[in-house]
Amino acid sequence: MTTSHDMRKIRNRRRRWTLLLVPAAAAGLAALAACGSSGTSGSASSGSTPSGSTSAAAAASGLKTAKVGGVTVLTNAKGFTLYSFAPDTSTTSACNGACATNWPPVKAPANASAVKAPFATITRSGGSTQLTFHGHPLYTFVGDKSSGQASGNGVNAFGGLWHEAPASGKAPAGTSSSGGGGYGY
Repeated sequence: MTTSHDMRKIRNRRRRWTLLLVPAAAAGLAALAACGSSGTSGSASSGSTPSGSTSAAAAASGLKTAKVGGVTVLTNAKGFTLYSFAPDTSTTSACNGACATNWPPVKAPANASAVKAPFATITRSGGSTQLTFHGHPLYTFVGDKSSGQASGNGVNAFGGLWHEAPASGKAPAGTSSSGGGGYGY
């Protein structure tokens, strides 16, 4: 059960991360704008797909980018923020059972050949295929009730910290889980 003290800590952590991520988000937006797009128009803040070599994989998966809380993050086709889980590795998801019920894995596209770096896929313990970004399995969060929310960012649940997936693929300095695993983007 989350206490009011825990909620204050989460809000304060988000504020600190927002201040740290603004420069990274600006750099990510500049990189996205400079690369152009191979079939999708619009700016990152208006929900476009990532550009350059990632656009085909993102489009095949229905991924977009959006500005959430001042940070440009990956979202699913409906605009819901995507997350990574600190205990995961580039080949294994540590989120199964009740964890995967609360943090649904992002399914890989049916056409595996459409998945290009920095995206990839892993096979989950149940045999389904999950999409990864820069080596991090991707998830949504059932606590996000509408697009544009990132209520799962900074949450410590199911044995580790959850982080929104920045479109730049880069993490701010100094972020890590209390369990020793890092954010690692």
